[in-house]
Amino acid sequence: MMDQYMLEIRDLHVHFRVYEGISRVLDGVSLDVRKGERVGLAGETGCGKTVTMKTVMGALKIPPAIIPKGEVILDGQNVLKMSAKQLLQMKGTKVSMIFQDPMNALNPVFAVGTQLFDVIRFSKRHTSNGGKLSKKEILNRAIAALDEVRLPDPKRILNSYPLELSGGMRQRVLIAMALVNEPSFLIADEPQTALDVTIGAQILDLLSELVRTKGISVLLITHNLGVIQETTERVNIMYAGQVAETAPTALLFENPKHPYSQGLLASVPRLTGGEIAEGIRGMVPDYTAVPSGCRFHPRCDHVMPICSQKKPSLLLVEPNHLVGCWLYAKEGEAE
Repeated sequence: MMDQYMLEIRDLHVHFRVYEGISRVLDGVSLDVRKGERVGLAGETGCGKTVTMKTVMGALKIPPAIIPKGEVILDGQNVLKMSAKQLLQMKGTKVSMIFQDPMNALNPVFAVGTQLFDVIRFSKRHTSNGGKLSKKEILNRAIAALDEVRLPDPKRILNSYPLELSGGMRQRVLIAMALVNEPSFLIADEPQTALDVTIGAQILDLLSELVRTKGISVLLITHNLGVIQETTERVNIMYAGQVAETAPTALLFENPKHPYSQGLLASVPRLTGGEIAEGIRGMVPDYTAVPSGCRFHPRCDHVMPICSQKKPSLLLVEPNHLVGCWLYAKEGEAE
C-alpha cells in the first residue's frame, strides 16, 4: 500500500545536455524505502547514485537536467510536480540530507551557530501555533542538537568556524543540522568517506543510533559494501544508471545473483589472506554513448546475445529478491 512507503521511485529517467550531446545517466530507476526502514544504494563511483538522490531532493538544475519520464513519490507527494515553494518547504523538514564532504557542505565564512540557527528558523514545526521561535528558543534548540551528536562544549562549537573543527566534528555538525528539524526521511550520501576509518565508524554508529531512536526512514548512498552490510536492512545495487539487484541485505551478501553484484563482493579485500581481488574488468560507460540493452554486458563474463539487444526487467528470483539479468529469465523469454 502507498502509505507504507516513505519513498517510491518509479521508472525514473534523467538526462543532461552536455557538449557531446545527451548524457543519459538514469535509465528507468525504480526503488523504494518503507517507513522506518534503512535502505542502501550501492555501486561504483559514477553509477548514478547521487543523481538519483538529487532528484529526490528536487536539487537538479533544469536545464541542463532533463527528466523525460518517471515518478518520485515522497510521503505521498510527487516531487517532480512540486512548485519551487513546495520543494523549499520539504527540504529540512520532511526530508534532509547529509553530504559526504562536510568542509564543502558547511560555509567556511560563517560560524557554525549562524548556519545552524538559519536551519532552525526555517522550520515552523517546533512551535505549537506555527509562529516564530524566540532567539533563546533557537539557541537552546541548537545547543540540544549539538549535544545530541555528542559534541563537547556546544556553546564553543556554535561560535567556531568550520576550519576550527576537525573532520569528525564537522560531520557531527552536519548530522545535527540534518536532524534538528525532525525530518521523517534522511538521505546520507557517503557520510564517512572524507574521514579516517575510526572516526568514520564512530559517525556511522552515532547516525544509526539516532535514526533508530527517532524512527526515521533512511537511504544510505555508498560504494562501501561493509557499511551497507552493517547499517542497512535492504540494499539496491546500481550500475550505470540502472538498478541491477535489490534484496534484503543479509540475503544479498549471502547469495548475490547479478554478475555485477558478484563482482563487487569479489572485489572487497579480505583480512584473511589469499589472492588479491581482481576487481571487475572495464569501467562504467560514457553516458553519452551507453551500451544498448543491459548496460553491464560489455563487462559481463556471462553475456548472451540478448544482453546487447534488450534491457532486462527486474525479475523476482526468490521472495523479496529482484535481479535485472537475463540469466534468470524464464525459458523462452531470453530468446
